[in-house]
Amino acid sequence: DPHGIELRTPERLGPEEIAAFAALALDAAVVVAYGLILPPALLAAPRLGCVNVHASLLPRWRGAAPIERAILAGDTETGITIMQMDEGLDTGPILVSERLPIGPRATAAELHDRLAALGARLLVEALDGLAARKLMPRPQPSGATYAKKLRREEGALDWRKPAIELDRLVRALNPRIATWFDHGGERIKLLAAAPTEGQGKPGQVLDPQPAIACGEGALRLVTLQREGRVAMPAEEFLRGHPLPVGTILPCPATS
Repeated sequence: DPHGIELRTPERLGPEEIAAFAALALDAAVVVAYGLILPPALLAAPRLGCVNVHASLLPRWRGAAPIERAILAGDTETGITIMQMDEGLDTGPILVSERLPIGPRATAAELHDRLAALGARLLVEALDGLAARKLMPRPQPSGATYAKKLRREEGALDWRKPAIELDRLVRALNPRIATWFDHGGERIKLLAAAPTEGQGKPGQVLDPQPAIACGEGALRLVTLQREGRVAMPAEEFLRGHPLPVGTILPCPATS
């Protein structure tokens, strides 16, 4: 590391790693989007414990994908919670939190960046408060929901669903997991879209723009990408891969 900071990337937190962590004699440890469960001995090693920066208003959206699940659910707000960690999955007491609105066209990437900036500011506030003994951790209220890990198959566009739900899917899953449909023997990624008016058989191409009929309303395709190609606006995409009006795009076998 150019700053002289030791970097360790253990695949598991065994006795050797826990001993090395304890030997640092830390005042506090900060955990952000870490994939391993911290054992009790590690949680207890820093003088002020371990704090976690979580991208939701706990106890809503505990777990692996809080940003994406908030968009998928149509939430109008989210936020950052700085939590004193315990042995559970995002169950520890709250140190500080702050709300953040989710705009009607917010994408997961844009929301991630806004939450990251907010989280950095609140983390400093929380660490200062802990060090000065001015923060009293408060238990999380009831009503927990869980943001389960994203699965690749969730990206399949099921045109039988309402257009508003598919729009949320596109905004939530790109770029981490592409949303896609099949046409002409290829898997086409849909990277940006917008709900619009229109009706027809689910999957039917309604106009040249193109808009695709859904279970309710229609979805306008805005940015697409063929396998092994660069992403491009729909108008440019259609020059090399037309979607004739009346074409029926297939729905996945299961959804």
